Amino acid sequence: MLSTEALVAPGSDYYIYTPSAQAQGLFLYPLIVGHFQYLPGYCLRRTSLDSFLIMHVIRGGCQVEWGGRRLPAREGQIVVLDCYAPHAYHTADGWEAEWLHFDGPCARGYFDAILAGGSPVISLKNSYRFEKNLHKVCAQFRDAAPVREAVLNNCIVNLLTELLVSREAASPGAQSAGIIEDSVAYINDHLAQELSLEDLAAQAALSPFYFSRLFKKETGFSPHQYVLATRISNAKFLLQSTGDSVKTICFTVGFTSESSFCTAFKKETGLTPSEYRARALAP
Repeated sequence: MLSTEALVAPGSDYYIYTPSAQAQGLFLYPLIVGHFQYLPGYCLRRTSLDSFLIMHVIRGGCQVEWGGRRLPAREGQIVVLDCYAPHAYHTADGWEAEWLHFDGPCARGYFDAILAGGSPVISLKNSYRFEKNLHKVCAQFRDAAPVREAVLNNCIVNLLTELLVSREAASPGAQSAGIIEDSVAYINDHLAQELSLEDLAAQAALSPFYFSRLFKKETGFSPHQYVLATRISNAKFLLQSTGDSVKTICFTVGFTSESSFCTAFKKETGLTPSEYRARALAP
């Protein structure tokens, strides 16, 4: 559909989509997509629109108002807005943008994670994948292609993931998050071995006190809690998928005695390992 909105250049197009009931319950889905050239003096203010907005500024620039802030968005940057809240964007000189209003069950979670107290105007070091996915969504409607909601969901997830990864990489805590990611990988690779706080801290080249605080901040678990939960999860899998004895599984996942394993397992699941296996394998 061609726009007839004031101060939007002729030829600017947009498409409105009503997602299926399945998509509304399961996916991220587009609601309105478009490619506009905004003329000098354009201004849009809304109290609310039931969606989230991703806008890629192709040329020119605009001013964005959201959350009590007024921010410039320039060529190449991406604007991400919660349109359920009051918002505005306007220009003195004009700009061109490809944009997508979307929603879905996890849309707010993505939005909150991407912003995380930062600016709704984002710069990507390499925007190729982002632009490709946004253009793919718009082209789906422009070309009147059959709508495949799972594919559209995947495109929107890819868009949001690019923004999320970019924001995480630029955050002050990115280095510390990387340290804990390495520690988690180390735990998974050495689960059958003793994994004391001192050993894990040494592997991360940190003091035990600082490592413990950092691990809790990044994962929500203390190192001991994480190791224990990972061992119990592995034990559950082995109890369901192998015929190994409880004693063998106990040592395979890193417990030092069968009694400590059974105590920890029952505390976590409410069942002994044998009871868990019997219930899981019952016809």
